[in-house]
Amino acid sequence: MSSSRPDTVSAVLARGRLGIPAVVFFVVAAAAPLTAVAGGTTTGYAVTGVRGIPLAYLVVAAVLALFSVGYVAMSRRIVNAGAFYSFVTRGLGRPAGVATAMVALVGYGAMQIGLYGVFGAVLSGFLNDRYGMDTTWWMCAFIACAVIAVLGVLRIDLNGRVLAVLLIAECVIAVVYDAVMVSHPADGRVQFDTLAPGNLLGAGVGAALVTGIAGFVGFEGTTVFAEETKDPKRTVPRATYIAVAVTGLLYGVSAWAMSVSTGPDKIVESAQNDGTDLIFNLVSPHLTSSVVTLGRWLFITSLFAALLSFHHTWARYAFALGRERVLPSFLGRTSRRTGAPKAGSILQTALAVGVLSAYVLGGWDPIVHLFFWLTSMGALGVLILMTVTSIAVVAFFARTAHRDGLWRTAVAPALAALALGAILVVTVKQFDALLGVEPTSPLRWLFPSGYLLSALVGLAWALALRAARPDVYQAIGLGADSAAAPLRTPDPVRQPV
Repeated sequence: MSSSRPDTVSAVLARGRLGIPAVVFFVVAAAAPLTAVAGGTTTGYAVTGVRGIPLAYLVVAAVLALFSVGYVAMSRRIVNAGAFYSFVTRGLGRPAGVATAMVALVGYGAMQIGLYGVFGAVLSGFLNDRYGMDTTWWMCAFIACAVIAVLGVLRIDLNGRVLAVLLIAECVIAVVYDAVMVSHPADGRVQFDTLAPGNLLGAGVGAALVTGIAGFVGFEGTTVFAEETKDPKRTVPRATYIAVAVTGLLYGVSAWAMSVSTGPDKIVESAQNDGTDLIFNLVSPHLTSSVVTLGRWLFITSLFAALLSFHHTWARYAFALGRERVLPSFLGRTSRRTGAPKAGSILQTALAVGVLSAYVLGGWDPIVHLFFWLTSMGALGVLILMTVTSIAVVAFFARTAHRDGLWRTAVAPALAALALGAILVVTVKQFDALLGVEPTSPLRWLFPSGYLLSALVGLAWALALRAARPDVYQAIGLGADSAAAPLRTPDPVRQPV
């Protein structure tokens, strides 16, 4: 690892360019409403065979709202593009923080790259069916990768405007589709069977819950982009709660509306037969072809928006670690012209190209093996991150003088840690159901063990830094201050806030 310190100009992200709406757009765009509804929900129904997907979204939204209480309280004190990484560092120590960072890089990388599979498959299928164009999924995926590579090094506020237009349009079309499906129920009556608690008490509950978690990945974006907001202490809390409320209600209602239109007893079979076309097939008899076509285009742009948002998130994680010289310091430099983390953006693009090339050469299925498997892995990673962060919040406030009250600093984050930990345990135990493989398949343990290995690598690297490069070790978790930090700084874990 390079020991050179990034200069203080290029090691700072562009400040003051994002307000509350822009941050909400980035976070909800990462969640990608139409992607979650048309892609994640239908694939979740089809692969897991669980009817309780709508309830899973609502349960996860409630748990995330509880998690947000302590998360927001801590975000007022720590502003760092590393988000979960910096929170865990300040709460549980530097080794735990670096281990968390490695988990985050793997998780967000898997999430972003996995989305290329469904983007390529959906776009190529649409172009072939609608316009008779002879395209392949990987051709569309590589084109998207090239466009995102360019957008990734442009001004962040310009990207926010692109996401805003796409997000508003797809939310409107999702609400319209929901209204159409509920107003045309199977057997002539609206049923609520998929919202029954019993759907989350049997086999496959872990698969259903992690499908719900996958819909909220990108939730951390409210703090990832905090350094680039106009007022982090006001923007981050409001954007966090708005994002959770909007996505939770939209996902839950949309997943339920689909079951109303097919009939609760037929939703799994319909999802298995129609795949990502299900929602469009359900509304097409009741809407003009132009509205359905618009929805298909917005599904594609929703996938693109999610790809772009996760690209930004991963690049900023790499930037945060490069700035503190935990990773090579060149990653901690930003473009002098745009303020974007240029090196991290380019590296993420290179990784995506490498993985996509491997899938093309291997001839693997882009929907199941690339999209669903890798995004499920990404969701598992974020679930791990949130669980550990909840524990870190409790630990941080236990030794920090504050006036935030017991509910915000201890009770809510502790309850969130218990709830998230329970979901994590059930998810890992039932990961075979999530992947749609046999219980004896080694794949059920391959993905979770990947995170264990990542965490161990991070832990070992932090200990190596402590022994060989104490100046770097001392600056872990300082964020923007690390670029100008002296070689010996106070321990950021013990430093009062």
